[in-house]
Amino acid sequence: MSPTGTRDRREEKMEIDRSEDRGVTVVEVRGVINFGEPAQEFSAYLHDLLAADVPAVLVDLSGIDHVDSTGLGELVGYLQRFEKEGRRLALYRPHRRILSLLRLTRLDEIFSIYEDREEAITALSPAGS
Repeated sequence: MSPTGTRDRREEKMEIDRSEDRGVTVVEVRGVINFGEPAQEFSAYLHDLLAADVPAVLVDLSGIDHVDSTGLGELVGYLQRFEKEGRRLALYRPHRRILSLLRLTRLDEIFSIYEDREEAITALSPAGS
């Protein structure tokens, strides 16, 4: 807690869970992705998926309500790395504040963003390509 009794974003932790669905790795992220340890942890997780030759990743952002410029930079950087390797990275159910930020920065034009999980899995699935 901050001295004013409000929650300090720097104190919030990030949690990551992983599942597989028809050849698509679904990464569920909860908490915050911001400068420091959370962004480094998120980056390391995406790096490991890239190194593991995962063909498609769907990042579930429904549990994230705050991403700072560092977190956005990590997403953009890994989108480029995945695409360079001929693989896919997409976003699923970003919180309305994050979606507004993606639109404001025009990043919604480079990311595939899905509200429907079935649609996302079908689009990203190696069988659906």
